[in-house]
Amino acid sequence: MSSRPELKVDDEVGFIRFFRALPAKEDDTIRIFDRGDWYTSHGDDAAFIARTVYKTTSVLRQLGKTDNGLPSVTMTMTVYRNFLREALFKLGKRVEIWETTGRMQWKIKKQASPGNLQDVEDELGGQLDSAPIILAVKVSARASEARNVGVCFADASVRELGVSEFLDNDLYSNLESLLIQLGVKECLVQLDASKKDIELAKIRTIADSCGVAVAERAIGDFGTKDIEQDLSRLLRGELAVGVLPQTDLKLAMGSAAALIRYLGVLSDPSNFGQYQLYQHDLSQYMKLDASALKALNLMPGPRDGSKNMSLYGLLNHCKTPVGSRLLAQWLKQPLMSLEEIEKRQQLVEAFMVDTELRQTMQEEHLRSIPDLYRLSKRFQKKLANLEDVVRAYQVAIRLPGFIGTLEGVMDEQYKDPLDASYTSKLIDYSNSLAKLQEMVETTIDLDALERHEFIIKPEFDESLRILRKKLDKVKQAIDGEHRDVSKDLNQEIGKKLFLENHRVHGWCFRLTRTEAACIRLKQRYQECSTQKNGVYFTTHRMTELRREIQQLTENYNRTQSGLVSEVVGVAASYCPVLEKLAGILAHLDVVISFAHVSVHAPTSYVRPKIHPRGEGNTILKEARHPCMEMQDDIQFITNDVSLIRGSSEFLIITGPNMGGKSTYIRQIGVIALMAQVGCFVPCSEAELTLFDSILARVGASDSQLKGVSTFMAEMLETANILKSATSESLIIIDELGRGTSTYDGFGLAWAISEHIVKEIGSFAMFATHFHELTALVDEYPQVQNLHVVAHIGDATEKDRREVTLLYKVEEGVCDQSFGIHVAELVRFPEKVVNMAKRKADELEDFSTKHETSPIKHSKEDVEEGSALLKEMLVQWKKETEGRGMSTEDQVDKMKELVKGNQKLLENPFFQSIKAL
Repeated sequence: MSSRPELKVDDEVGFIRFFRALPAKEDDTIRIFDRGDWYTSHGDDAAFIARTVYKTTSVLRQLGKTDNGLPSVTMTMTVYRNFLREALFKLGKRVEIWETTGRMQWKIKKQASPGNLQDVEDELGGQLDSAPIILAVKVSARASEARNVGVCFADASVRELGVSEFLDNDLYSNLESLLIQLGVKECLVQLDASKKDIELAKIRTIADSCGVAVAERAIGDFGTKDIEQDLSRLLRGELAVGVLPQTDLKLAMGSAAALIRYLGVLSDPSNFGQYQLYQHDLSQYMKLDASALKALNLMPGPRDGSKNMSLYGLLNHCKTPVGSRLLAQWLKQPLMSLEEIEKRQQLVEAFMVDTELRQTMQEEHLRSIPDLYRLSKRFQKKLANLEDVVRAYQVAIRLPGFIGTLEGVMDEQYKDPLDASYTSKLIDYSNSLAKLQEMVETTIDLDALERHEFIIKPEFDESLRILRKKLDKVKQAIDGEHRDVSKDLNQEIGKKLFLENHRVHGWCFRLTRTEAACIRLKQRYQECSTQKNGVYFTTHRMTELRREIQQLTENYNRTQSGLVSEVVGVAASYCPVLEKLAGILAHLDVVISFAHVSVHAPTSYVRPKIHPRGEGNTILKEARHPCMEMQDDIQFITNDVSLIRGSSEFLIITGPNMGGKSTYIRQIGVIALMAQVGCFVPCSEAELTLFDSILARVGASDSQLKGVSTFMAEMLETANILKSATSESLIIIDELGRGTSTYDGFGLAWAISEHIVKEIGSFAMFATHFHELTALVDEYPQVQNLHVVAHIGDATEKDRREVTLLYKVEEGVCDQSFGIHVAELVRFPEKVVNMAKRKADELEDFSTKHETSPIKHSKEDVEEGSALLKEMLVQWKKETEGRGMSTEDQVDKMKELVKGNQKLLENPFFQSIKAL
C-alpha cells in the first residue's frame, strides 16, 4: 500500500468543522470526498473502508490535532473503484461522492446504491453481472390472511418502469418469487417509525434472505397525488396517462411515486418522454423461492472457487455483456409457456448441429460487440463523444457479417426459426443504421483511428484542413527526432526504443529498463519517469515539438467541437435502434451459449420433451448434475428418475451420509429449471412436465445472527412450501426435523409428508434419515421408497466393516445409518469412534428392550394381527350394538371373543398391544 496518497488538506480545521456539521446520514451510507485524482473518507466511514479495503486500521491517519482529530483514509482511483464494486455489489451499501465547489464549499456530485448505478457506471466499468433492478413495494394488509401487494420496478439503464399488483399470503411468497424473478438489487419500503409494523418487518426479512438491500423511505413518498402528472412527463408517446390500464393499480402507483422520487429521474430533462410502462405478470414465469436459489446453486456464491460451481457460471459462455446479463435474467425466469420453450429449444438445436455456425458467431461476430445498452445510455445522458459514435458505427458495419452467416444456413428445419428470431430483425436494424454508417464515413477521419485519434475529417472544413497539414508536419518532425535518437543511442526502433504518447508526459521516448543506462551519460536526454515497462525520457527538441502538437491539437478540437456536437446529436437519434439491436444480440448470445455448453459437456446434453401443464410425467434416463460432473477428479454416477402420477409422485430417499441423496434430488430440480429456460439437459433421454414452481428446504440454513435458530429457519421455509405449493409444483426437501428431538422431528416429517401427498398432490422428493418415514408407502400408492446404495464388506480383524458408497439410487429402503463410518472417513480419533460404536449398541439394546412401538414386529405379524383384531372388533360390534348392554357387559363380551380366538392370542403384534 506504499502507493496510497498522502493525506494533505489545505484547511484542515475548516474541513473538520464542515464535516462535523454535515446532516446525519443513514447507517448504510458511505461518504467519499473527491480530491481530484485521489479520494478521502473520514470518521466511521474511514474506519469501515480501512477494514474492508486495506484489511487493517493502521492505514488511518488523523486530520487535525490528535486529541480532537478526524480519522481519515486516502484512496487512489483504482482502490476507490474496487471499493465501489465491493460496497455496491457485495455489501449492499449506498455511496455519496462529494466534490468541492470552492473554499470549503462541498456538494454531493454523485449518489449510488445497489439498484441505482447511473452516476457511477463509468467508474464500475460497465461489466455488471446482471441489470441493477430497483423495486419499491407498498402493502395493504387485510384482516384475513391475504395481503394486497403493489410494486414498481426499474432498470434505469433501459428506461423502463414495470408495475405489478397481486394477492399474497402472510409469508409473502409471491413477493419473494418476484424479487428472485427480477433479480432485484435494492428494495424501497415504507419507513416504520414505530418499529412495530409486523408486515414491514416480514418484507425486510424476505428482502434480506434474497440478498436485496433495503432502503426505507418516508410514507409521504408513496403518495399518488402527482403520479399521473409525473408519468405523463416521463412516458414515451402521445397516449394520455389516464387511459393507461396500469394507473388503476393504486398500490403499484404509490410504489411508482416513491421509485421516481428516489431515482430523481424527473430532475434530468433527458429522461422526459423516454420511459416505457408495462405490467409484469407473475404467472408467466416459474416461481422460485430463496431456498431453491441456494439449493440449485443458481448464481455464484461468495466462496465459489470454480465458475462451474454455479449454474450461471457453467452456462455463461456469452461473448457480450448484454448476453451475460440476459442469461442471469433467464435463469431466474424459467418459462411457463410450452410454445416459447420449444421455440428456444429449436434455436439451441440449430446452433448445436451446425458447429461452424456456432463458432463463427461466437469467435468472429459476437466477440466484437460492445455493451450497447451502456453505449446508448451515454448518448441519452449527453456524455457521448466521437469515440462512442465510432463504436456505434463499428457495430453497424458488422451486422452484414451476422446476416450473411445466418443466411448461409441451408437446413430448412432451422432456417425459418433463425429467420424469424434473428435474420429478418437484423436486416431491419442494419437498414435503419445505414444512414448512421454513411454519416460516419463522410464526417469522421477513420484513418486516424489507427493512431487512437477520434477526429472530424480535415476535408470537411477549410480551417481543419490547414490545421491537419500543420499537425502532419509536426508529426513528421517527431518521427525524424525518433530516428536521430535511435542512431545516437544505437538502439533499434520498435525493439528497444519506442515513441509513445504518454498520458502524463505527452509525446516522449521509452527505453527498456535494461537499456536505460545509455541515456544517463548524455546531457541531451532528460528522464521523465521510471515505470515497470521501462524508462520514459525526452529531448529539448522533443519538448518543443510536444508543446507545438499539443497546441495544434487543442486548436483542432476547438475548431471541430461544433461539428462533433452535430455528429453526436445525429448518432444519438439512433438509440432506440441500438437498444432493440442489443436485445436481439443478447438473445442470440445466450442461445449460442446454451448450445456451446450442451455440446461441450463430458456427455452431450439432450433436448427434453416437455408436456403441457398439468399433464405427463417426469422421466429422466441417466441423469447427471451439470455442475457436479464438471468438477475436477469426479467420475459422475448417473441415475434414472421416474416421477409418475399416481405411482411415484412422492419419493422418499434414504441412505448413508455422503451417499448422494442431496445430489440426486437437487439435480432433478436443476434439470427441470434448465428445461424450462429452453436449454438442453444432462441426460440420455428426458421428458418433463411443466412445473409452476420449484420450492426447496435444504440443509441447516442457520440465521442465529438474526435471532433465528436452525429449527426456526427450517420451519419457516417449510411453512412457505406448504402455503405456496400447488399440484403442479416440484418440492425438494433435504432432511427435515433434525433441529429438534427425534420424536418431534419424526412427527413433523411424517405430518408434512402426509400433507404434501394428500392435500397438495405435487411431485416431491424427500431425502431423510428417518427410516420410519418409509412406512408411508404402505398407506399411499403414490409414494415410492428409494435408497442410495452402499456396499458393506465383511468385518476385518479390527472389527471394522468397510463401507463403499456407490452413489447409485435403487428402489427400496436403506435400513441403517452410516454416521460413525463418516466419522472414520474424516479420521476421528480411534478412541472416540470405538466409544461411539459402544454407545450406539447400548442405545440399540435399550430401545429394543423398552420399545413398545409396533415397528419392532415383522410386517407380516403386524398385517395379520391388525386383520384379526379388526375382524374380532367387527364381530363384537355386531353382537353388542343396539342391545342395551351395560359397559361391564360389553367388556365381558369382548374378553369372551378374545379368549375364544386362539390365532389372535398367539399373534406377537397383538400380544404387545395387550401388554399395554
